[in-house]
Formats: sequence, C-alpha cells, structure tokens
Amino acid sequence: MTLRFGVVGTGAIGREHINRITNKLSGGKIVAVTDVNLESAKQTVESYQLDAVVYPDDKALIADPNVDAVVVTSWGPAHEATVVAAVEAGKYVFCEKPLATTAAGCMRIVEAEMKQAKKLVQVGFMRRYDSGYVQLKQVIDNNEIGEPLMIRAVHRNPTVDENYVTEMAVQDTLIHEIDVLHWLVNDDYKSVQVVFPKKTKYSHEKLQDPQLFTIETIGGIVMNVEVFVNCKYGYDIQCEVIGEDGIAKLPEVPSVVMRKDAKLSTTILTDWKYRFMDAYDVEIQDFIDSITKKGEPQGPTSWDGYIAAVTSDACVKAQQTGEKESIELQERPAFYSDKELQTV
Repeated sequence: MTLRFGVVGTGAIGREHINRITNKLSGGKIVAVTDVNLESAKQTVESYQLDAVVYPDDKALIADPNVDAVVVTSWGPAHEATVVAAVEAGKYVFCEKPLATTAAGCMRIVEAEMKQAKKLVQVGFMRRYDSGYVQLKQVIDNNEIGEPLMIRAVHRNPTVDENYVTEMAVQDTLIHEIDVLHWLVNDDYKSVQVVFPKKTKYSHEKLQDPQLFTIETIGGIVMNVEVFVNCKYGYDIQCEVIGEDGIAKLPEVPSVVMRKDAKLSTTILTDWKYRFMDAYDVEIQDFIDSITKKGEPQGPTSWDGYIAAVTSDACVKAQQTGEKESIELQERPAFYSDKELQTV
C-alpha cells in the first residue's frame, strides 16, 4: 500500500517533508498540495516534479478522495481548522506543532477524533524519534537508574532575530522539552515557575534571555530546564536524568575529536535542522508504516498536543507572574489511555 499525501503549507518545513516523502522514504506519495500563496504551491510541484494536484485551499484538498493523509505545515493559527476538517473527513493527519494555538482548540481536535472512534492524528514532536532520546527512554523504562528524581535539561540556540520575544521561549523553544520530558518519565505535570537570570547583552528589549523553568510532575519529579537562545557558541541540546540508582545523560552528537594548536576539541552544531534531521526522517517513515501496517499512527497523539498546549499556557503565565503556576489537565479520555507513551 502506498499512502497518498496531501500537503497543506509549502514553506520551509512543508517542502522538507515533501522532499523526504518523495526522495528519501518509502511507502508514501505526494498527490495534492495547497498553500495560501498558490504560486508557492505551484512552484513546489514544479521543483520536485510531482504528479500532484494544486488545490486553492485546504478544504478542496481534504475533499479529494485520492488523499489518504494530510500533512499540516501551514501557519500555526491555521492548524486547528485544517486538522478538524481532515479528521471529520476520516483522513489521517500529520500536524507539525502546534496542534492548535490554544488548549481549547486542541480539545476540539480531541473530540473530533474520538467521534471517529479511531486514532487519526500524529503531532510532529520529532525528538521522540531521535536516537539519543530513544536510548535515554529505554534506560528509564528498563529501570537501569531506578526511579527518576530530577531532570536537568538545556536548550540553547546561537542567536534569534528581533521578532523573537519572551513568550516564544516557551511557544517555539521549550515546547519540545515539554513534550519529550513528559514522554521520558510518563508523568503528568503539576506546576511550573520561571526565573529570569541576568540578561545577556546579546538580547533585545522584548526578549528576556536566558530563562530558567522549574517544572514539577504529579509524581514529584523536579525538572530544571534552561532556555538560552542567544548563547552564541552553537545549537546545544542537553538532558540529564538523575535517578535513585544512577544518572543517565543524553549522548553528545558524534563529532571528530581533534588535537591541534595545543587544544583538544570537538564540533558543536549551529543549526537545529542538522541536529534532528535523522529524527524527522524516522518520524515520517514511522507515520507511513504505522498506518499502512497497523491502521493508525503510533506517535504523539492529539492528547499529547493538548498536554503541550496546557503546559505552554501555564509556562507563559509563570513568565508574567513570577509565581509558581499550576498545570491543570482534564482527565485523560479512555480513548487515549491504552497508550503507554511510545515511539519507534
């Protein structure tokens, strides 16, 4: 079986997914494309030499009976309407984050999916497919370090532009830690507090940088996460889980070790795309294989998108108040409760 894709949004990430489905992965084919900028959609079809229909909007694309699955890579605020429409049409959906820009929007998607009585949606939290995080998850699940007590994580970017403001440290950056740390320990969040250290001289008026987030889970695990988006030296992702019997750390990205000019050095990446490129490939291949072989996606669900949205809102509120803010989730529906948070 070949999974026939319609792509909504032909910006950078949309084109990357089109390229990987067409030229790198197996079992998928792009048959339809749309974008608010129709010229971009047409150019994408031409540049990748696709045998695909260019539709005027997402509704027309979703209505195409040749489309089995919809890839949503449009502007974030447009995600909810497209995902709901696709789900109501019984189509599978791969949606890049955010699933929706509000928790209420995520719940509308959850409710639409439950009406179909079948899991249709996967959210693009690619870190669950990174080989380092998969290994770290296996160590925790196998109880090799005992019960996790604390987590220390770091998310650093070399620089950001003037449009990046304080709230985006949560909505665009921390959001990945919000999902992957929840997945690692399989424990819902309880509260969050934010501290602003001394501000780097490389930031600007509308951005407090760096930021420190302390997140506590219902089970009592305390997670300290640093977000520093003007660190200058590179793109650096770190995660250390402190357990009762030992410590497990996310492995460093492989790099040649050099001895030169009286220095011992390794290379640090500067671009997030290179850090997680393989994870993107594994993620989309798993989406294809899960549907063609098992009948439904096996990755991050609509409920995971809802958890991320609620937690993100609480983190932004904590930025504004400086107080410990509660993270209050609705009860997980039975529809999603049969899933031990999983990946490949």
